[in-house]
Amino acid sequence: MNDGTLGAYDIADLRELARKRLPRGVFEFFDRGNGDEVALVENRAAFERFKFSPRMLVDTSGRSQEITLFGRRHRMPIAIAPTGSAGLAWFEGEIALARASRAAGIPFTLATGSMTALERVATEAGGTLWFQVYMWPDRAASHALIERARAAGYEALVVTVDTPVPPGREYNLRNGMTVPFRFTRRNVTDVLLHPRWLAGVLARYLLATGMPRYENYPTEVKARITAVPMGRSMMVSDSLTWEDLREIRRRWPHALMVKGILRAGDARLAADCGVDGVIVSNHGGRAVDSTRAPVAILPEVVEAVGGRITVLVDSGFRRGADVVKALALGARAVLIGRAPLYGTAAAGEAGAARAIEIYRDEIDRVLALIGCPGASALDATYLAR
Repeated sequence: MNDGTLGAYDIADLRELARKRLPRGVFEFFDRGNGDEVALVENRAAFERFKFSPRMLVDTSGRSQEITLFGRRHRMPIAIAPTGSAGLAWFEGEIALARASRAAGIPFTLATGSMTALERVATEAGGTLWFQVYMWPDRAASHALIERARAAGYEALVVTVDTPVPPGREYNLRNGMTVPFRFTRRNVTDVLLHPRWLAGVLARYLLATGMPRYENYPTEVKARITAVPMGRSMMVSDSLTWEDLREIRRRWPHALMVKGILRAGDARLAADCGVDGVIVSNHGGRAVDSTRAPVAILPEVVEAVGGRITVLVDSGFRRGADVVKALALGARAVLIGRAPLYGTAAAGEAGAARAIEIYRDEIDRVLALIGCPGASALDATYLAR
């Protein structure tokens, strides 16, 4: 459609467009959870336990979504979460998604496992850029990657701590999707049934740079990784401790966040290590299964840190109303992961922009409907349990 909507009027519409366009293996890689997907279901169910308590006859004609994070003003209370599969949803999808984020005036977080090098995203997209890092067994290699992000101008570092080992995600094994991509009897039919993805994504990589790989990995590591199932080829470390976080704090001069916090006590420990923010997250239900929903844990974390650091949240946010609820519970901003991936898969930068616009419209309407003059004015009095 030519009106900019792409025929998508909510995130569910974008998800359906992405499902049709992508091979099943790629779609399920970023759409599904882990284990029995209990956490995936709970993430959505938890929002229903919080109900709005609207105020009437409030002048909301000047309402604003602007927020301040780490000294920077942003036009919306959301940021794009790190998603390593953006480059599989669309050719160089990280750049498309970062450009859409810059145009919307919100931060974009590039994942360690992206298919486009962090320097290229900084040069070709710009905007407010954050970088997500997994600490590798080789700490020196991780520290070198962090230095690359600093040199490229990234304004914040997000350290993900909830995946000390690769999650199971058995569907990735059944679908036979690998990084680097490799045609097998199992996935060839799936790919051929999606010719737009084959021609517009995989073939473009083959013509430009070869099979898509983790472009932020050290050269020698990239060369060693050969056709490992998606999600199991990421380098992670099961020996990470709070001292590693303190060392990162000593090395990183800008805003530092820890992603994957699910306990109030861990939030306090992170604050003691000198971080600037924590992201309450269960990895969108993609790491340990059967956890409480982050939005349910959020008030406990906010109370525990007592304003010492900034609290953000992610996992399961599909509506602007979900974002408003999280802000009312004390989050300063919400990270959105799957939704912009759906948009990127549907139409590249235009699709990512559409996903962000859906959130902008829904947040704006909810603020007016509950009688709130702006995102920064939200508090728990707008909710009832």
